[in-house]
Amino acid sequence: MLGALGISDFDERIYRALLAHGEMTAQETAERAAVSPGGARRTLARLAELGLVRGTTRARYQPVRPEEALTALLNRRRLEAESAFDKVRTAVEDLRQEYRAGRLRNNPGNLVEVLSGQDIVMERMDELRRTISTHLWVLDKPPYVERVDGAPHSNDEEKAQTTEWLRRGIEVRSVYCPEAMERPGRFDTVLELTELGEKARLLAKLPFKLHIIDRKVALVPLIGGGYDGLAVVRPSGLLDALIELFEAYWARAKPIRPATPSLVDGPSREEVLLLSMLKAGLKDQTIARQLGWSPRTASRKVAALMARLGADTRFQAGAEATARGWI
Repeated sequence: MLGALGISDFDERIYRALLAHGEMTAQETAERAAVSPGGARRTLARLAELGLVRGTTRARYQPVRPEEALTALLNRRRLEAESAFDKVRTAVEDLRQEYRAGRLRNNPGNLVEVLSGQDIVMERMDELRRTISTHLWVLDKPPYVERVDGAPHSNDEEKAQTTEWLRRGIEVRSVYCPEAMERPGRFDTVLELTELGEKARLLAKLPFKLHIIDRKVALVPLIGGGYDGLAVVRPSGLLDALIELFEAYWARAKPIRPATPSLVDGPSREEVLLLSMLKAGLKDQTIARQLGWSPRTASRKVAALMARLGADTRFQAGAEATARGWI
């Protein structure tokens, strides 16, 4: 019963005899437990080391209260197990590094897995996404992959997947370019995800698509930014460089986050969205696509917003909106 604590059945038998009959000598314990005196003495010494019994006067032994002794022993075993786990984990990492270094010496190509064919690429990407446990960092730009039926992935699918990652405590950091907002409703979806915990930023231009998973794997499309070819980069100098590249673009990008309207004479929901889009650098045509308007309607509403703010230029509108606490 107590084997998980390092107590054998024989040791437990002696301990139970003391619990049942109280303080005894080794000879008395041997008689009560029906064991040899020598075996009882050795076990009592072992139980004393474990803290389950204590010696008293005249070579007698007294049991320690089980809730105290066994709890203390359990805590000691837990700490020992955690220490052993840390040592094993360190050893595994050392062995992994040695294995990786050996593979690199023998065949550097093992550190970069090159896949071709959209079906194969998408299957591998799905496999890797299911392994995400701590981080997902993305440089996001078109083109985007289509489903088997030819339809693009929807904003609802994106929101559901990202929400699940955020719920699991995964850090999601994304840098978008304006072209990434061409799909109607995408910008509003990103704003909703920032409210749920995604860290999103926008930059005028991005060099290529990039996914970094748990700082251990990078996914880089190879052919025109699409998913006909994919490089899966494992821990290496190349992966370190891609992580540094992501951090550099992240530092340059501007945060995307919903504005908090003021309580008095604040902006409407529509104006909040327009201001966020203007701040992100989106043009009228892109704004129109996002909100399901015609380009003329988008231009008219932007002009009306600027007039309300008393601004002649978009820059002035942004400065005035910031001063009012709208963005």
